[in-house]
Amino acid sequence: MIRTTLFAAASALALAIVSPAAAKDCGELAALALDKGKVDSAELIAAGAFAPPPSPFGPPPGVAPPSYKTLPAFCRVRATLTPTPDSDIKVEIWLPATGWNGKFAGIGNGIWAGQISYSQMGQPLERGYAVASTDTGHVGSGLTAEWAVGHPEKLVDFGHRAVHLMTVAAKQAVQDFYGRKASLSLWNSCSTGGRQGLMAAHRYPEDYDAISAMAPANPMTDLMTQTMWAGFQPKRWPAAGLDPAVLGLVHKAAVAQCDAGDGLKDGLIGQPQSCTFKAAQLLCKPGQGSDCLNADQAAAIQALYDGVRDKDGKVLLPGWPVGSEMELAVLLMGPEPFPVATDYFRLLVHGDKKGWDWRKMDYASELQAARAFGSAILNIPPDGLAAFFARGGKLLLSHGLADGLIPATNTLAFHAALKDKAPADQLRLYMAPGMNHCAGGEGPSAFDTLGVIDRWASDGKAPDAIVATRMPGPPGAPALPPMSRPLCPFPQVATYKGSGSTDEAASFMCAAAK
Repeated sequence: MIRTTLFAAASALALAIVSPAAAKDCGELAALALDKGKVDSAELIAAGAFAPPPSPFGPPPGVAPPSYKTLPAFCRVRATLTPTPDSDIKVEIWLPATGWNGKFAGIGNGIWAGQISYSQMGQPLERGYAVASTDTGHVGSGLTAEWAVGHPEKLVDFGHRAVHLMTVAAKQAVQDFYGRKASLSLWNSCSTGGRQGLMAAHRYPEDYDAISAMAPANPMTDLMTQTMWAGFQPKRWPAAGLDPAVLGLVHKAAVAQCDAGDGLKDGLIGQPQSCTFKAAQLLCKPGQGSDCLNADQAAAIQALYDGVRDKDGKVLLPGWPVGSEMELAVLLMGPEPFPVATDYFRLLVHGDKKGWDWRKMDYASELQAARAFGSAILNIPPDGLAAFFARGGKLLLSHGLADGLIPATNTLAFHAALKDKAPADQLRLYMAPGMNHCAGGEGPSAFDTLGVIDRWASDGKAPDAIVATRMPGPPGAPALPPMSRPLCPFPQVATYKGSGSTDEAASFMCAAAK
């Protein structure tokens, strides 16, 4: 009986350490004094009762509409940060009412931001993390950049300042509410959120202990140029139209040729960098009227693979990997290139030039203009993370090889330039065959980046293989069978052991690419 009582007491003590009670009532955080801002409200939200504010924009690309019914009770802190007279940064900080795991997670945005990422805050909260997100200082769909015209401070807020001040405010709220600092601060996000994570490591190396930057939109100025290039190709030649049917034809042929390049025929291109597929292989033969490309279409597809080039054919920026054709439709189908990039050039880079025409872009000069306008605010150089690594920071990079919005080649290039400047046990890159932008695709694309960086920062052991699982396809799409696969530290690749199901991760090991 005494032993049972002592065990119960010890268990209660352990629970209290792991899940400390709040130091004060949620409502008291309304009086929290923030540097460069103020708390607008602090209220306790009952379990399952949260409803996001009405928004016409929906979640960012790659994020499914969430359900909030399973959220635990939490203290919802809403704040406005004003580091400059033209700043209006909205922030939300969610603090578990009970069961806090002692850690803080920052969540980023998609494209041009413009909204708080409610859709991505719920899962970390359910796992016990205090969590925060920001709109980065403006309200909008994320597709357009009118908000930055004539507002240079708002562009700085978007570029890096808003996330930093959000993080400072969130840490202050955590300490005030729980009576102690978070033991770990973790950044976990994709796309623009991936760029924001890299930016935190670059400009504010004390903010986070470990960062997961998936499909980072970096260098952003170069990505804007690549996106314009992609949107230009279907308009570049009279018969170069590229619709989903044409892209599907090319994708099917590319997979048929390149699938087995990694040693296993499984419907996925595991090593697109070694694939020799060329669009000209699908040129129509005399009398062939379907399942082929005309000369203009083949030239447009090949230009997407080959990358941005100047008038003399010199490569300026890398292109999209073979295998990313299906999602590229998002960048190719409009009457103009993707508005995220078109706005960057038309409204910001060339806002003072009437009549600027994207059809007449000289890509060598436009690349330099894009960098001159925004690189100091928006880009992260690979040699700029030394202070983050010096304090022990961990960086997890990942990217889907079928990403049609941000070419995976960008992250490969960033990692190649970074790896010799980072301690080997503080940097990892994982490439996901068949994965689209942030999620989805034909390959396994769901993996727990937050859990990986939490364990990495907690025990100091760099992650080995990360198991990814295939997600259900979108409504109406053909169902794909379940699949799990290890994602391996680059440059290793998942290699079939020779026995067992090819749909199960246990049948694979990480090994050097052949």
